[in-house]
Amino acid sequence: MKAGIVGLPNVGKSTLFNALTQSYAAQAANFPFATIEPNVGIVDVKDSRLDQLAQVSNSQKKIYATMKFVDIAWLVKWASQGEGLGNKFLANIREVEAIIQVVRYFEDPDVSHVEGQIDPLRDIQIINTELILADMAQIEDKLPYLHKKAQQKDKEAQLLYNALKKIYDALEQGKLAIEVENDLTDAEKQVVKAYNFLTLKPFLYVLNIWEDQLCEASKIYEQFKDKVPGDLVLVSAKLEEEMIGLDEDEKKEFLSDIAQNCSKSAEQIPTLNDLIKTAFDRLGLMYFFTSGEKESRAWTIKKWTKAPQAAGVIHTDFEKWFVKAEVINRKDFVEVWGWHKAREKWLVRLEGKEYEVQDGDVILFRFAK
Repeated sequence: MKAGIVGLPNVGKSTLFNALTQSYAAQAANFPFATIEPNVGIVDVKDSRLDQLAQVSNSQKKIYATMKFVDIAWLVKWASQGEGLGNKFLANIREVEAIIQVVRYFEDPDVSHVEGQIDPLRDIQIINTELILADMAQIEDKLPYLHKKAQQKDKEAQLLYNALKKIYDALEQGKLAIEVENDLTDAEKQVVKAYNFLTLKPFLYVLNIWEDQLCEASKIYEQFKDKVPGDLVLVSAKLEEEMIGLDEDEKKEFLSDIAQNCSKSAEQIPTLNDLIKTAFDRLGLMYFFTSGEKESRAWTIKKWTKAPQAAGVIHTDFEKWFVKAEVINRKDFVEVWGWHKAREKWLVRLEGKEYEVQDGDVILFRFAK
């Protein structure tokens, strides 16, 4: 699963990517198109629940779930008409499953803004307008033909026409296609998949703030949360990049000092982990755990995945030869300190092929060839 990071020039997009990947892979510069070819990085989704399981099982290894982030070329006005790196941008963004849009809310006289002044909502509108126009261009030439076929009682044409018309009407009103996704029937959702619409992807908005704005993060969040068509998180990309190379304890101490200066708890200071977890959720993902002496591991699956398909994520044979799943709630597993006591106390359930795996389940699969 890949999430694409997009934004106007000089909003801190590449700085954020470097912080996420704990590297300096992306060039951050005070001029447009510093990013041309996409940078790709795989990031751990840190979760204290896995840390607890590894401790309980005395595991030799601990393997977190991961997400892939793609730093995509800058977007400018008229990208849908090929301006700047428009065509390249649109091609790259079609390859990702979710869009993380970085918008700037920090002032810096040394870093110019392509529009001349700081206005996050205007920047969001510029980017979304280009994505909307690109999606409209995919549809508009097809509607007259499909309408004619639909009037001739062609059922496939009727289905596709109705689906595309709903999306086109929304786009014409300046809405993203994902804002009207619930208006589509299941059959309509299926037929529009082939179009890979940009605005039908999940959106996450990242408001990039300065370190000295962290104390006001909650107020800033309240100011913007209802004005963006998607989830919103706040991050200080520059601060996060400065922490590259620090271990977890050093980062906690650093952030605790900031929180103390703000008269807040460390949990109230927004960090990259908030962004990663929210992006993971926007992709409709979750994970279950396996835990033993050899390793404790988080396995990524789609929400509402059934037990055999979850087993198949570990190994295809596990799905093919699935018999049962031994399932325990993570809290119970930790509380009784592992599998042995959990079985003694009858806390382990046997689940079959129709069981929908829940986020945080600890599972041991039974299979037979």
